[in-house]
Amino acid sequence: MILMFRQWAAVSLCAIALPALAAPAAVPRQATQTSLVVDTRDVNGHTEADIFVAVSGSDGLGAPGSITLMDGPNSLGGLALDAQGQAASTITLPGGSHSLRAVYSGDTTHAVSNSRVSTLAATAGTTPDFSVAVAPGSTSLKQGQSGSAVVTVTPINAASLAAPMFVTISCSGLPDQTSCTFTPENIEIPVGASKGITSSMVIATQGPSIAKAEPSQIRTAQPVAWAILLPGALTLGGLAFGLRRRFLSRLTLMALLAFVGVLGSTGCSPLYNYRNHGPTPNLPTPTGTYNVTVSAQSSNGVTATTHATTLALTVTK
Repeated sequence: MILMFRQWAAVSLCAIALPALAAPAAVPRQATQTSLVVDTRDVNGHTEADIFVAVSGSDGLGAPGSITLMDGPNSLGGLALDAQGQAASTITLPGGSHSLRAVYSGDTTHAVSNSRVSTLAATAGTTPDFSVAVAPGSTSLKQGQSGSAVVTVTPINAASLAAPMFVTISCSGLPDQTSCTFTPENIEIPVGASKGITSSMVIATQGPSIAKAEPSQIRTAQPVAWAILLPGALTLGGLAFGLRRRFLSRLTLMALLAFVGVLGSTGCSPLYNYRNHGPTPNLPTPTGTYNVTVSAQSSNGVTATTHATTLALTVTK
């Protein structure tokens, strides 16, 4: 009885200890500090804000990743941090009060952090205008994945419009092998509108090719035919050379032209390369963090008005 109890106790202790030994120790993420500096100025009756953000870890080094710029509960956009953990941008603010703060999204080794709130008042002019924002301000996609965001165009002084204002949305700064689309791409701001108008933004990345490209089975000529024709052509050329030496220069020229023609129809031809080696495999979207600029532009036929924000895009394997 005592022996059975000892065996049961030993098994129980092992059952408790083994999971504890198997569980990997969690690596704590170091604390970070996010700072935000906002410098405003009046431009043609509206307020532009220069944004500067810096994020550092407890080791004093700049943190990698991205931040989201918030105005109260709303996202204005996002910024990718450089190697020093810094980012800068310029945005247009609608008239009224604003409470700006930067939110660092963190990564596997750095914890999330928020900057202090920067409160400011933007000029409320009388000229019709608009501002643009994107939410979420940052997104992370694996190669081959697609992601979406919402672009909001907010009218400014639309009551002063003599006719509806049309705004076209576009993006730039995408990494290679990546595309973005907007639905709708063109937004109409009615006279007197005050609420923001949204458009759905879809970012599509490209993954590496997983299927081996097989060459086409179509052939323009058989290898056996070339094995007969080429030696035969050389033999005839040799006979011609022996019989008519005075035609040496002409024969040489003809042979050179024939050789170039053969190269052009076989090994040096793109069609030959495709049929014998298959199509070039698709290249994946390069990994990294990018600032994608989302622009909104309106034109009255004489002058164009453009405002932009950014979205921080991170691409991983």
